[in-house]
Amino acid sequence: MKKKFYNKRFMSIKVGELLCFIGFYFFFAIFYYVTLYINRQGYTDKNDKFFNLITVIDDSGLDYFIKFLITIPIWYLLFRKLRHWSMSKRLLLHIILLPMFVIVWQQLYYIICEKIGFYHLGGTGRVWDIYIPALFYILQFGIMHSYNFYLENRRKLKLEGELRTAALKSELSAIKAQLNPHFLYNIFNTISASVPPKNEKTRHLIAELSDLFRYQLKASQVEKVPLKEELEFVNKYLDLEKERFQERLQVEVNVEDNLKHEMVPPMLLQPLVENSIKHGLSSLIEGGKISISIFKKHDKLHFEISDTGIGVKDKTSVFEKGIGLTNIKLRLEKMYQSTLSLSDNQPQGLKISFAI
Repeated sequence: MKKKFYNKRFMSIKVGELLCFIGFYFFFAIFYYVTLYINRQGYTDKNDKFFNLITVIDDSGLDYFIKFLITIPIWYLLFRKLRHWSMSKRLLLHIILLPMFVIVWQQLYYIICEKIGFYHLGGTGRVWDIYIPALFYILQFGIMHSYNFYLENRRKLKLEGELRTAALKSELSAIKAQLNPHFLYNIFNTISASVPPKNEKTRHLIAELSDLFRYQLKASQVEKVPLKEELEFVNKYLDLEKERFQERLQVEVNVEDNLKHEMVPPMLLQPLVENSIKHGLSSLIEGGKISISIFKKHDKLHFEISDTGIGVKDKTSVFEKGIGLTNIKLRLEKMYQSTLSLSDNQPQGLKISFAI
């Protein structure tokens, strides 16, 4: 029960992590107070407001509360907005952020202290209000970066484990597919030969089905294929689906010709298209439309597969329904540090997008 509570999220942060962060500040505020309280013995005026017990507690609380507030936007910048940056780039950014943190804290702290009558260092003693906050900044963000590195490393280890499992399943599938591929081709040819000449359409469908098996076998043996071949495979698959859905299935493909030479992992699009038909359109009496758009932006190839089906309310559950989308997601994360993005299509349906 406690573990479930600590794993709950508040503003995308686990409650347990948030409590640890607050506890970190609370500890240093207490430590700061104890230090001041012990050092009061070096002064003869025990009634000085600076060493009044309540004032010291208020002063230490004010100090670390301001630090806490200034830390929040810096944390958000480094670990949310710029999380796609490399560790080295984010560390270099601290060269600018550290002095900003110290200056902003010092100025705010002094202004507030003077307004409400609290003590703060003066003269040459102000150097301590540069040195100590700088050390505190280095300490807290050192811990944050270490913890973030630990989470990323744990995520990668988990991903590698899932990929090994998926790879093993794929290898077994590939072995099964290669047991005797010529047997399948011969069977298709035999069936095609047995079809009467007047049923030429049936012959064509059998030939296209044979081509699908041939491409799947090739996909198990190579890492990348030209986008043109991947699109031809998807179009053959959609042609077969059109025979089932007839006019209920509409297809739109938007790809510039100059992109068709780009190399992409095989069997990348068909599972997504199949998912759109199976879970989005098949249950609709009127059917719907599948749209595939591929374009290049910022040196990355962007893919969008959308449908006008029933849509998905709980988009995280999509990856629990089968291994097709899960395998695509794992492949993208491993090969391109990318992932599948699911969103609502307009006016209805689901849109799946990713970039490589």
